[in-house]
Amino acid sequence: MEMELVFHIMEHFLLKGGAMANPELPVGTQAVDRAGSLLIEILEATTPPLLTHLARAHDLPKSTTSRLLGSLERTGLVTRDRAGAYLPGNVITRFARQSNREVELTKRMREVLETLAKKTGETTNLAVPGNGHVEMIDQVDGRYLLGATNWIGANVPYHCSSLGKVLLAYGAVKIPSGRLVRRTKSSITSRTKLLAELETVRRNGFAVIKNELEEGLVAVAAPIREIDGSVIGAISISGPTPRIPDNQIATLGALIISEIALSQQKAGAA
Repeated sequence: MEMELVFHIMEHFLLKGGAMANPELPVGTQAVDRAGSLLIEILEATTPPLLTHLARAHDLPKSTTSRLLGSLERTGLVTRDRAGAYLPGNVITRFARQSNREVELTKRMREVLETLAKKTGETTNLAVPGNGHVEMIDQVDGRYLLGATNWIGANVPYHCSSLGKVLLAYGAVKIPSGRLVRRTKSSITSRTKLLAELETVRRNGFAVIKNELEEGLVAVAAPIREIDGSVIGAISISGPTPRIPDNQIATLGALIISEIALSQQKAGAA
């Protein structure tokens, strides 16, 4: 795991959570750096390290090391075995499992994205549920320069994204609490209207946005299901409104559904 990623995990779980609000501990980035270094050593160790080893290896007082490790343990970043040695905690293992699932899903669906982009000429995206927003994990650009945007890593709200509407409609995520942000004048900001929209998604089998995320942007998305029927992600086709008129939307929705189904049939037959 890279240091930058560890830093962000530490910042989120320790500093923001107040777990390091301890006057006896180093503060700010110094605390994150030290605790992050301890965490990296635990993650990379071939055998679980003990407190004494960690303190000596990082040239820290044993008491300081113990308090830093205590903060990591309280937030689920590390745990201890019966001998008191330190292991990755449930937060880390859960994160690793999720990352592995995303890598596997990207491999499975890459051909679908490429096929859809080739057939339509438009940008295609793969997304999964994220922490309060749609997590874009793969993209294939279409043949057109106009309207091409790199959505990977973008903070896209669920309610004004076709991908997000799919994830909401099929229960992959819950409607976020609080105000529904207005990205454009066409964004849905009423929960009543959003619930009605999600019912339409379930009835049609695909979701649509038009000018809801960005002015002039149309997107159509359909779900990716596991064998048990649960929705784990979604695939979209997006482009400017002049290239995706209303009379093409249902065709695009059916195309996405068809290509996902074909891919899963191939995978099942392999």
